[in-house]
Amino acid sequence: MRLGVIDIGSNTVHLLIIDAHPGARPLPAASDRIELRLSEHLRDDGCIDDPGIKTLVSFTERARELAEEQGAEELVAFATSAIREAANGQEVLDTVGTASGVHVRVLSGSDEARLTFLAARRWYGWSAGTLLLVDIGGGSLEMAYGMDEEPDVAISVPLGAGRVTRDLLPGDPPKPAVVKEARKQIRARLASEVRPLVRLGAPDRAVGASKTFRSLARLGGAAPSSEGPHVVRELHRDDLADLVTKLAKMSVGERAKQPGVSVARAPQVLGGALVAEAAMDLLRIETLEICPWALREGLILRRLEALADDAG
Repeated sequence: MRLGVIDIGSNTVHLLIIDAHPGARPLPAASDRIELRLSEHLRDDGCIDDPGIKTLVSFTERARELAEEQGAEELVAFATSAIREAANGQEVLDTVGTASGVHVRVLSGSDEARLTFLAARRWYGWSAGTLLLVDIGGGSLEMAYGMDEEPDVAISVPLGAGRVTRDLLPGDPPKPAVVKEARKQIRARLASEVRPLVRLGAPDRAVGASKTFRSLARLGGAAPSSEGPHVVRELHRDDLADLVTKLAKMSVGERAKQPGVSVARAPQVLGGALVAEAAMDLLRIETLEICPWALREGLILRRLEALADDAG
């Protein structure tokens, strides 16, 4: 079947249309996206503002039309931390639903961690042994550990690259004292959450998912995306300290000129690097392998399972 998926993230709203069948690898057929940055549309009262809502409604309508044009039999939509935490999140979803006819499901943080873990497990297979997954989004950091498709531990922490940038890293570039304090706060927040993961011991493979990790790995010398998803890409803890130091001295404009860093992601790549460094240090990870699949693919795989169960 042909399935459309709308992913309403903290940074990007993304439509992916795939040809999907139970037991087969999902194959992308078409896509569309906008850099909406919902966190930047938050008012002082914690509500998403009218321009943000209007843009989201417009894209969702466009996504539904494209899905229909591409012959999608089903269109599913989900939202993550930006909608989940907005004071008017349900109102936003009601507005989107009324205008576009698209029902949007809000994922919990633990849902995000479990679905991304499923995607990583399917990508690497059973031979990978126990997996430790780390995923840095715009609003939150997800971590999960296990040897099956359902992780033994799934944790979400409000330490996304966009959130850290907005709350802890003012300035362009931020002053050294600001970066130092941000690093301290990130580690204090994360240290209180990682014990359930650390106590399980070293995994057989540690993997990182999300655009943030792909950008950091590219900055560390990994192959560009043009070489395809099957090239092994790694991020090494030793490289992150140097990356943080270099990125902290750069303006947003200078960061955008670095390999693997888009103009849209340049403002928050330092925040993402600080979170990645803290996670790798506190979880005692020397090397992360970058997984091409993440939350969207996990949701697709779970939906295919449900369709197979219904058919059975």
